[in-house]
Amino acid sequence: MKPRAVLLTLLLAGVAWPGADSGWAVTGDIVFEREDNTRAFAPAVFPHWLHRARFRCYVCHAQIFEMKRGANEITMQKIRQGDFCGKCHNGKAAFNVDIQTCIRCHQATTDAKPGGDQQ
Repeated sequence: MKPRAVLLTLLLAGVAWPGADSGWAVTGDIVFEREDNTRAFAPAVFPHWLHRARFRCYVCHAQIFEMKRGANEITMQKIRQGDFCGKCHNGKAAFNVDIQTCIRCHQATTDAKPGGDQQ
């Protein structure tokens, strides 16, 4: 079975996709720790494994993200303006970033390390 078919099977079975209230980061995912921990949202988790299964590295690196920990000053304002994640997460290429989709990125994590393992 091809890797994409395996991933699709796992996603459809609910094995690899996060539940609404579960910590779901896995090795290789990147946890963006918040500088301002007074807000109600958990840190954002970038599911690197999911994106890597669908796209080649050059799609994001170095056109969108610099491959160096701390080199990208990612903010929600910049994302909403179409920078960083907002390049694709604009409601056309991928789900839009708005108040209805916060939980898709901002979830409590249990397994991933801040900054991700691959950097």
